[in-house]
Amino acid sequence: MNNHLETNATMAQARVSTPEAAQRNRRPRRLGDGLWVVAIMALPVLGLIVFYLWPLVRTIILSFSDGSPFIGYHLSGFESWSKVLHDPTLFTSLRNTLVYAVIVLLGVPIAMLIAVLLHQKGLRFRGFYRVLYFLPVVTMPAAVAMVWRYIYNGDFGLLNTFLGWFGIEGRAWVADPSTALVAVAIVGIWTSLGTNLVILAAGLEAIPAEVLEAARLDGAGSGKLFTKVIAPLMSPSVFLLSILSVIGSLQVFDLIFVMLGRTNPALGNTRSIVYFFYEEAFVRSDRPAGAVIALITLIVTGILTLIQFRLQKRWVHYA
Repeated sequence: MNNHLETNATMAQARVSTPEAAQRNRRPRRLGDGLWVVAIMALPVLGLIVFYLWPLVRTIILSFSDGSPFIGYHLSGFESWSKVLHDPTLFTSLRNTLVYAVIVLLGVPIAMLIAVLLHQKGLRFRGFYRVLYFLPVVTMPAAVAMVWRYIYNGDFGLLNTFLGWFGIEGRAWVADPSTALVAVAIVGIWTSLGTNLVILAAGLEAIPAEVLEAARLDGAGSGKLFTKVIAPLMSPSVFLLSILSVIGSLQVFDLIFVMLGRTNPALGNTRSIVYFFYEEAFVRSDRPAGAVIALITLIVTGILTLIQFRLQKRWVHYA
């Protein structure tokens, strides 16, 4: 009996002393812990401010300024905006860029068809084909443009030589205003196939094999299997590629710069908005006008991306 009472007393004492013991055993919060958290969070925030927000603010301020790098800049209101908006080259370059973006968008369904063909069971050398399609992605754009400039050459180009075998008369593809933009856009499609195939191949791998097998058991042929099953399930990947393709097309510059050059007679029909920015900001050294063009490009990119997000509700199917 006495032992039982002693045990109860001991347990009661332990319960009373438990909070105090826990308080004593609790590790005190050190100042260094909080500093590590602040340091880890500060690095990406600092990078965002230094490399994105501050250049954007600086560009906005510069767009409302006037002057030169030698005498400095001073605020001048909407003078630079009025100058750029009244320049017909702005709207011509915007039209060329949008036409280029529409043509390059055709590379998405082309890549989807190739991805489906490469996904077939029993296909030999599948890895080799994927590497072959991805090579333009890891090749320098200037090198790609130089190769295609030689292919399109009107005098000794490979394309005209190939057409000559069939009795078809060639032309100066990148010097003809009626074909130059399409010729450059074809190169844009070719260079984007690798990235598109990687994303679409990942989307195809994510489709459950049971779904495809069930569709085949229901009598779906290759055509219906692609249009009714594969295409709807691949729509999120296609939507992602459409956004990336449009954003990339609005930034096209290197292909036009290398393939055409500044004295090409077809430059007026192929000049992109970024090429117009290059001419104003670096050739003519009009930095305020270049800042205006950069902001217009940003606004157009945002509007087109917003439109795509609005329209995706009608055709994108999320599982």
